[in-house]
Amino acid sequence: MPHSLVLNLLPQAPIPAQFLTGRHLHALFLTLVSSVDQELGNSLHQSGADKAFTLSPLQSSRQIKRVGLQDSTLQWEHKMAIPEGTTCWWRISLLDDTLFSKLTQLWLNLNPQHPWHLGSADLHITSILGTPQSTQPWANASSYAQLYEQASDSDRIITFSFATPTAFRQGQYDTALPTRESVFNSLLNRWNKYSGIELSHFSIESIFPSFFNIHTEIVADSRSKFIGLTGEISYRILGDVSPEVIKNINTLADFALYSGVGRKTPMGMGMMRRRLHISTPSKNYNYAL
Repeated sequence: MPHSLVLNLLPQAPIPAQFLTGRHLHALFLTLVSSVDQELGNSLHQSGADKAFTLSPLQSSRQIKRVGLQDSTLQWEHKMAIPEGTTCWWRISLLDDTLFSKLTQLWLNLNPQHPWHLGSADLHITSILGTPQSTQPWANASSYAQLYEQASDSDRIITFSFATPTAFRQGQYDTALPTRESVFNSLLNRWNKYSGIELSHFSIESIFPSFFNIHTEIVADSRSKFIGLTGEISYRILGDVSPEVIKNINTLADFALYSGVGRKTPMGMGMMRRRLHISTPSKNYNYAL
């Protein structure tokens, strides 16, 4: 059962910018895991690239929206320290039932006064959101069976919002272009690995991009540079396609909230979610809600 948990945090001292990278947040997550299961923490640290969790960058209530970024785009780098006492949130998604169950004691026995360390700063986890909120679209939970059962078998428009830079592995190199193969095969691979539900007769041959407003961003740290896309893209399902195939495509689109796509999702990259649409009959435009 995938979970998308949002942790509300309160730093007790300024968090220097150099400790707000994906590597440091990844280390903080492993510390949380190790606090209830040291063996599991070690296992996650040593596991390969495809891990059963994703993380977001740390989001600050004082963040300044950069010119040109859409409302759905998150802050993935910090040029300055986050001041003491600034309310923050951090999304953790878990794709594996076993992983969530092993961390249950962490969520149930949360002590809001217990300090967790990010660099030189202590953080208090004040609350955890695990169900949909009107002001927090990244909190949610659903079983894999529910995702499949509730997916539409008639909706032919799929719109994704890429909230943090996203890139896909192509041979030995990365590509930031969100082709249907890159996006939907990434979703399908993660669905097949964790859901236990086979999407039979799945095909991407009927999926075509119909709108895109995307651009590239560079994420740099002391070790490397990562180039990925942010923005929005819509795909349409065209032609004579069976309801079963349409349902499979919509299932993966709904699953995107939890799984993300592409590279470095445990480091805050590849965060995406589906956006709903309404139609205006007079002009047949589609507007993202």
